[in-house]
Formats: sequence, C-alpha cells, structure tokens
Amino acid sequence: MSSHASIGVERKIEHTFFLLSVWSKGVAGLIETIGGLLLLFIPHARLNALVVFLTAPELAEDPTDRIAILLQGMVHDLAADAKSFASGYLIVHGIIKVFLVAGLLRRRLWSYPVSLWFLAGFIAYQAYRFFFTHSLWMIALTIVDLIVAFLIWREYQTRKQGFA
Repeated sequence: MSSHASIGVERKIEHTFFLLSVWSKGVAGLIETIGGLLLLFIPHARLNALVVFLTAPELAEDPTDRIAILLQGMVHDLAADAKSFASGYLIVHGIIKVFLVAGLLRRRLWSYPVSLWFLAGFIAYQAYRFFFTHSLWMIALTIVDLIVAFLIWREYQTRKQGFA
C-alpha cells in the first residue's frame, strides 16, 4: 500500500471515530435534556418513589449495592433549590451539546471552534471538580472529552483545507 493510500485509510478511520464521538455526544445531550425536563416536572415525592422502584431489585439482590444506595440517598436528600439547579444545568448543557452536534454533523465551520471552546470549558470545570472530589469518573470523563476535542480539531483542520 502506498503512503498516500495509507493516509487515506487513516483519515477514514479518524473520520469514523469523529462521527462516533460526535453522535455519542449528541445522544448524551438529548438524554441530559430529557432528564433535566423530567427532573423539572416530576414532583420530589414521585422522583423518590421512582428511584426506590428502580433500585429495589438491585438492593434485594445485594443490600450493600453502593450505586443503588447512593442514588436513593441523593434523591432523598435533594433540596428543591438543588433540584432546580440540576434540572437547569442538565437542560442547558444538553441543549448546547445537541446544538453543537447538529452543527458538526452538518459540517458548519463555525461549529468546530465553538465546540472546542465549550469542551475546553467543560474540561477545565471537570479538572476543577476533580480537585474536590478526587473522582476517577471525573478523570475518565476528562480523558474522553480530550479525545473528542482532538478528533474535532483534526476534522476542523481537514475541513479548512478542503479535503473532505
């Protein structure tokens, strides 16, 4: 295989990973938006009952299940103002993701740098939160976002050069 053909194959693979990452961000944004709307409109008592219903089978199987216990505790202790903040955050964050993903999938040049700026902001916030939580999930999320940012940047470079 020639060097030129090898670059073409590499570019196709990279583009495929770009599309997969962008679509996954879009689905995540849609889920966040729907979750935020549900959180906004479901009364606290109903939300608590829903979480108990969803976690009960797991707790029946393993009464020490950390995730189920954590979810029940979080919902039980959720104050009205925290619920409103979480709902608003999820809705805004989700809508921004869906809007930017739509721009990226439509190959709008403006959407690449705007997406990179938003990702940089999320990455900075995640790093800030890590210093307080020391959560491995925060590190994993940051690594995924760095990979997505790299793929967006590479796709942007290709688009600006007019290759795709």
